[in-house]
Amino acid sequence: MTKTARRQLWREGPEVGAIGLGCMGMSWAYTPSERDDDRSVALIGEALDAGVTLIDTADVYGPFHNETLVGRALRGRRDEVTLATKVGLLTQGPGQPITRDGRPEHIRAACDASLQRLGTDVIDLYQLHRVDEQVPLPETWGAMAELVHEGKVRAIGLSEVNVSQLEQAHAIHPVATVQSELSLWTRDPVAEVLPWCQAHGTGFIPYSPLGRGFLTGTMPAVRDDDFRAGLPRFTDEAQAANQGIVERVREVATRIGATPAQVALAWCLAQGEHVVPIPGTRRSERLAENIAAARISLDDESLATLDTLPAPVGGRY
Repeated sequence: MTKTARRQLWREGPEVGAIGLGCMGMSWAYTPSERDDDRSVALIGEALDAGVTLIDTADVYGPFHNETLVGRALRGRRDEVTLATKVGLLTQGPGQPITRDGRPEHIRAACDASLQRLGTDVIDLYQLHRVDEQVPLPETWGAMAELVHEGKVRAIGLSEVNVSQLEQAHAIHPVATVQSELSLWTRDPVAEVLPWCQAHGTGFIPYSPLGRGFLTGTMPAVRDDDFRAGLPRFTDEAQAANQGIVERVREVATRIGATPAQVALAWCLAQGEHVVPIPGTRRSERLAENIAAARISLDDESLATLDTLPAPVGGRY
């Protein structure tokens, strides 16, 4: 398997593989009935062997199972990775409501629990999964900053935030990274958040860079136990309407000798050297395909085609 290229995740931060690995789908959301922990542990090992060093999880995935799985996979290899997890969302399990909790006491207790599940003394990147509108952001962010000062966390980041929230947090403690959805059919951060990150030395971590699998052009029919079944973009009507986006991505892929998934990832990487996408997968062949995307350079014609794709039918959630 070809090794991935390298990027610096944030200013003065660690150098990581240009393609990271999002581990959510190994435990949560995408057909959980097909979960195979042994296979997932093996795949994380394959990723490390190929130079993937940004491994992303969260306490809510499972809940809790995914952190335990990642901790198991990294046993004996912890020093090879930049380990990222998230805090601030709560649920009783799949299909149950998800709530937000940004209270400082929750942040502190959740960090200790994550450290234990991950089997590590320090989390490299601790991210606020969502801002809790019931708790002032400075209180939440201040508690996360305290974890850095205590040595439990090396850096802290935010997810799904706007520039105003970034400015508010950054005035208290540096925002190392922003993790938000970014793909060929979700471009919300491009206008303001991505430029802010570049100007402030903040890394940007796109989740769902493959459009939750849709942009690969190989996604099977969505099953009832898959959370995508409840998303507006994945109704039968929306998928049919959005197929034109995939076809235009496929045309670019055919012209440059790549796959649609690789084109989608290469487009994310082209948004700036501070961008490190974290596609998820449970299959070795998809892992190799994703990693190879870091070696693809999109020409002006390809970028122009991709930048003029139509907006998708259906909202994100």
